[in-house]
Amino acid sequence: MKELKYLLGLAILALVALLPARAQAQPPVVRAVLFYSPTCGHCHYVITEVLPPLGARYGDQLQIVGVDTSSPTGQVLYQAAVERFGISHERRGVPALIVDTTVLVGSLEIPEQFPALIEQHLAQGGVDWPNIPGLADALAASQAQEQPTAEPTAPPAATPSPAAEKNPGPAPATPQPAQVASAQVDSGITSAGNAAILAEVPTARDLASTLRRDPAGNLLSITLLVGMLGVLAFAIGRVVRFWPDRALRLPAHNSGGGRDWAVAGLCLVGLGVSLYMAFVETTHTTAVCGPVGDCNTVQQSEYALLFGRLPVGVLGVLGYTAMLVAWAGRRWGRGQLAELAGLALLAMALCGTLFSIYLTFLEPFVIGATCMWCLTSASCMALILLILAGSIPVRPPVIAQPSRGT
Repeated sequence: MKELKYLLGLAILALVALLPARAQAQPPVVRAVLFYSPTCGHCHYVITEVLPPLGARYGDQLQIVGVDTSSPTGQVLYQAAVERFGISHERRGVPALIVDTTVLVGSLEIPEQFPALIEQHLAQGGVDWPNIPGLADALAASQAQEQPTAEPTAPPAATPSPAAEKNPGPAPATPQPAQVASAQVDSGITSAGNAAILAEVPTARDLASTLRRDPAGNLLSITLLVGMLGVLAFAIGRVVRFWPDRALRLPAHNSGGGRDWAVAGLCLVGLGVSLYMAFVETTHTTAVCGPVGDCNTVQQSEYALLFGRLPVGVLGVLGYTAMLVAWAGRRWGRGQLAELAGLALLAMALCGTLFSIYLTFLEPFVIGATCMWCLTSASCMALILLILAGSIPVRPPVIAQPSRGT
């Protein structure tokens, strides 16, 4: 009986001795990398709407480092991630979140799959930063820059919190939320919870570096831009000839031959492209891109929304639909209705080409990436204007004056 009591006492002492060790054991941590761009509306949605609830829910057990792909360091890290994880061309774009070996792309995949991945990795004991070449050095360099550059007037959160001092963790510690917010004033993107944003936030981006982001696609955009400017000048020159006499008339529908049907065909192609772009922009789906260009960077930029609300793809659907209605009115209408429909079609082609020139200019010189779907739509609009303007006579018709009797 005494031996049993001794054994029980020893078991209780061993249990008491293990309790502090268990209390001091660190909980599992999930670490992930988010690639983003300051001009990407979908990235802004993920950072401001998707990550904050997750950061509040998991606290220090979730650590996210953001990499700005518009910076030189971000471009190098993203390219390294593409090669390391074999990201296919059609899935290249931001926002892109990498957890262990899983790559989530877009503002649809991330909120749908990231929470389940967090639970899965926490149950398995946590996961370290993804194996991206150069990431560890970038983390170390970022920490080294933050500590010595802290000014006396900086927010008090620049000092490591007591929790961070007690549980430094095996991996490099990430900045505290207040540090992140103060460091990201220029980017316009802030993080919530303990999601840290690591990036070079450029105060100004030179034109050469912008063009180098997508050299082949940007060269194609510039070539098309020059062509559209030529078409616009040609069309304006034809219209101006008639302006003083207000005698502008498009030839009758039956005098255009195959050119008249070509206009309808181009409108249908443009409508199909616009429908797909509208689908991508409204559902936040990753666009299917060809071997040239970076469609997703363009579609996820702030310029994909007109006035910050109307997707450009939806505007294209409305525009091409209206042009088809005007074409039908000119084709099968009679008298003044046909004339007005023809003039409306020409006016819409002029406005559409002007807007396409604006969008095409943004791609190489502002966004630094080219969308082949956008270039296809712009080409259709410019060709429609070229056909319609080419059908205008070189000289205004001579209007016979009534003879006066003597």
